[in-house]
Formats: sequence, C-alpha cells, structure tokens
Amino acid sequence: MLFKIILVFLLAMILIALVGRALFPGALPKVLRKKTSAPVCGKCGRYLIGRKTCDCGGKAK
Repeated sequence: MLFKIILVFLLAMILIALVGRALFPGALPKVLRKKTSAPVCGKCGRYLIGRKTCDCGGKAK
C-alpha cells in the first residue's frame, strides 16, 4: 500500500513538471539554461576568457 502511494505521488510530480515546462519554457533559472555562445569582442572578434573587456578596448557582445 505504501509503495502505491509513493508511486502515485511521484507520477503526479512528473505530470506537474511536464505541464509547467510546457506552459513556462523560459522560467528556468540561468544556471540551468544552455549558453548560446561564448562571449566575443565586438571590435576584433576574439573570444573573451575571464574578462569583460578585450585588450583592443572593445566590449563583450
């Protein structure tokens, strides 16, 4: 009996999660979202590693 209660609870939680993702796909925290691309310099196009600005003086895109 206890096993059935636990199983029904877990299935209900899965159903709620699926409905939530279908209705609000952009509601995931930033940590769980996939990054689109690596940051690059706006002037020279080099990849930026660890800093917000490039040596050429350009800003990150």
